[in-house]
Amino acid sequence: MIDKTADAAVKPFAGLTPDVVLDAAASLGFESDGRLFALNSYENRVYQLGRPEGALVLKFYRPARWSDAQILEEHAFTAELAAAELAVAAPLEVDGTTLFRFQGFRFAVFPWMRGRAPELDAPEARAMLGRALARLHRIGSVRPFVARERLSLQRMGFGARDQVIESGLLPAALEESYLRATETVLERVERVFDEVGPLTMLRVHGDCHLGNLLWNPHGPVFVDLDDCQMAPAIQDLWMLLSGSEAEQRRQWRELIEGYEQFRELDFRELRLIEPLRALRMVHHAAWLATRWSDPAFPRAFTWFGTMRYWEGHINDLLEQAAAVDDPPLLTG
Repeated sequence: MIDKTADAAVKPFAGLTPDVVLDAAASLGFESDGRLFALNSYENRVYQLGRPEGALVLKFYRPARWSDAQILEEHAFTAELAAAELAVAAPLEVDGTTLFRFQGFRFAVFPWMRGRAPELDAPEARAMLGRALARLHRIGSVRPFVARERLSLQRMGFGARDQVIESGLLPAALEESYLRATETVLERVERVFDEVGPLTMLRVHGDCHLGNLLWNPHGPVFVDLDDCQMAPAIQDLWMLLSGSEAEQRRQWRELIEGYEQFRELDFRELRLIEPLRALRMVHHAAWLATRWSDPAFPRAFTWFGTMRYWEGHINDLLEQAAAVDDPPLLTG
C-alpha cells in the first residue's frame, strides 16, 4: 500500500498539475484564456493565470507549513494595508473567505500586480520606500498577530541549528565544527539582544528584500507577505542595505529620511542588524535542509549539502560572529 501522507511530505506538490491549477481557478468562477505561467517560488507554488478580464495569481500553500489561522492572519493584514492605499497584493474574497481548498491543496487568489524590478539608486527611490515601510509599520502596530510567529532567537537560531543536525545533510566530519561555530555566533547574538533590552514588536513584512518588491509609476509594491510575523521594525529595513560601508550609510540616510516622515524608529534597533543577519544565515541553511526532499530544491540549489558548502558556511558564521561584536555601522 502506498503511504500518501508520507509521499505528500516528500513531494508536497506532486499532484499539482496545470489541469489541477486551472480546475481550482474554475471552481471559484475564474475561467482562463488558456495561458498559465509558473512564477518563481520555492516555498509555495505560484501561477499567473491569463484571463480576458485581467490576469490573476494563484498561490498554492506548502502543506503543513502554516495553519489556516496563520494564513488568514496574513490575508487580513494584507487587506488592512490595501485599505490604507498601500500598494500590496491583497487576496480576493469569494463567498466570504480568501483561503480555498481544491483536491487537497490550500490556495489563494490575488490580482496580478504590474511593476518592474526596483532601482533604489534612482532619485528619491529609497525615501519613497522608507515612507511606504513606515506606513506599513504604523498599521502593523495597531494590533498584534495572534496565530503567526514571533521573531525569536530560539526559532531562528537554536531551533534552526537543531534542524540542520537532524536533517542528516551535514557531513559527520564537520558536525563538531558546525556546532562550535553556531554556538559562538548565537551566544553573541543572545548577548546583544540582552544588552539592547525589550523592544516593540509589531506586525512586519518579515522578508523585505528586493525580490519581494516591485516598482510601479507611484513607487514600491509589496508582493508577498508569506513571512509576515511579529518583529522589531528593523527587520524590514536592514535587508535593503548592501555594498560598502559608505554605500550602506548613504542608503540608510535616504531610507530613514523617508521613514521618519511617517514613523519614528527606535534607534537601539540598529544594534540588531548584524545579529539579525546572523540569524538569517543560520535559518537559511536550516530552511534548505528541511526542504531538501522536495525535488525542486536539489534542482535549484545544486551547491547545497556539499562539503565545500558546509565548510564555507561554517567560515561565514565565524566571520559573522566577529561582525556581531563590532560597533554598529549605522547611527540614528
